[in-house]
Amino acid sequence: MLGALVAYLAYRASAEAARRLPASVSRPLARSAGVIASVATPARRAQVKRNLARITDDQLSDDEMRRAVAQVFENYSRYWLELFRSGDGNFGAMELKGRNHLDELSGGAILALPHLGNWDLGGGFLCSQGFPLTVVAETIEPPELFAFFTASRERLGMEVVPLDAQATGKLIKALGGDRLVCLVADRDISGDGVEVEFFGERTKVPGGPALLALRTGAPLLPAAAFFGPQDSHVIEIRKPLKVAREGSLRQDVVRITQELVRNFEDFIRTAPDQWLVLQPNWPSDRLAQ
Repeated sequence: MLGALVAYLAYRASAEAARRLPASVSRPLARSAGVIASVATPARRAQVKRNLARITDDQLSDDEMRRAVAQVFENYSRYWLELFRSGDGNFGAMELKGRNHLDELSGGAILALPHLGNWDLGGGFLCSQGFPLTVVAETIEPPELFAFFTASRERLGMEVVPLDAQATGKLIKALGGDRLVCLVADRDISGDGVEVEFFGERTKVPGGPALLALRTGAPLLPAAAFFGPQDSHVIEIRKPLKVAREGSLRQDVVRITQELVRNFEDFIRTAPDQWLVLQPNWPSDRLAQ
């Protein structure tokens, strides 16, 4: 509990510094924080290296791998810096690819995406463009830290639903209110995900996006956010996946989730050093620890 409280205070202090310091100071500090995090967390550094080897089919030289690992941690720091500084509604230069897929919607829809780029800033930008967004957040300790992260996202215009027993009902209500429900779905946190092949190895990922689409009939669109140079970003929205009943409910959830993961693989291969998963994600990762 003490460690969680220290983490909360550290996030609060970092957010305050990010808001008060000019970008010319906060950006170098964030890059330095990324370097420190890489050195201070060897287990995470090893996980990032395994991720990059998997994504690139182990084609990186030793020097390329070192640079890519360092870039992942720098991007991770950039994510937090931008989130902390984004309360003023300034999203920098944003390019929205596939906006036509959103404009063509006649009601609520589900966006499913990986932990790529700055997904929170991308969600805030969509809100600013007139697309009301509802997101799901894992509840964490202490409650003050969860409230802090929730407030950070609410400042961007997003409705935040805690991941609890009432979450599904709230998401169905959001879809009925013509909102976009945004679900980050490349890592199984709950342990009850569905098994798919992901970058050459079977692992579990959340089946929630597919299940919600099947139950409600809402379109399911793969999406991703990418970092660009300086303060720029790119959001990519793809056309809705085919969501239809073909077998048992479980079979359909697995089939649709596998197709979703294929889209995630495409997104992640585009920018391997922007995939910000620092925890074990495959069975072989846990064996390697």
